[in-house]
Amino acid sequence: MSEKDTFKTIRTVSSGLYKEKGSRFISAAWPVSDEKVIKAILEGIRKEHHEARHHCYAYQLGAEQDRWRTNDDGEPSGTAGRPILGQIRSLGLTNILIVVSRYFGGSLLGVSGLINAYRSAANDALKNAEIIDHIIQETYEILFPYSAMNDIMKIIKEEEVAQSGHTFDLECMITISFRISAREKILARLSRIEGLKYRFLEVK
Repeated sequence: MSEKDTFKTIRTVSSGLYKEKGSRFISAAWPVSDEKVIKAILEGIRKEHHEARHHCYAYQLGAEQDRWRTNDDGEPSGTAGRPILGQIRSLGLTNILIVVSRYFGGSLLGVSGLINAYRSAANDALKNAEIIDHIIQETYEILFPYSAMNDIMKIIKEEEVAQSGHTFDLECMITISFRISAREKILARLSRIEGLKYRFLEVK
């Protein structure tokens, strides 16, 4: 069974809006990769919408969709973050953050009204988003003698490996990236080349 190497996310930032009884719920969906990025986005949104009463959000991270969080930011528990997360999960998305900023219009909406408002605002942002299949890739640095160049380039061509940097000298270095489902096959082929060493750099 091959390793799963794609997940659904959004390509770029998208926005949405929902209005109810004078309140405005301004939503934004962001493609994100980690909590540091999320923290910076939240700080930016609080500055941009500094007059909004609440900034409620939900995010989900990881190919296995196993890292997530919701925040009601002062709204009644379960009325904001959970409905936002529900919209993310209904489309099977990950590596995504949705923030809904509420400008209070003077009328209370009640629990069911709030749930509907935050769900609808999140849904509107997702309707305006471009959903993509992201291919999970691993990046390695490989070091090898110049004499092995032809063998290396043959593997790169046949396995459709991407290159992002290289140094050619007596000892050569190439930075390569490939789908994680191809890892075992490609590393096995590289390992058979005499004098070659490889080092894992990142997965994204």
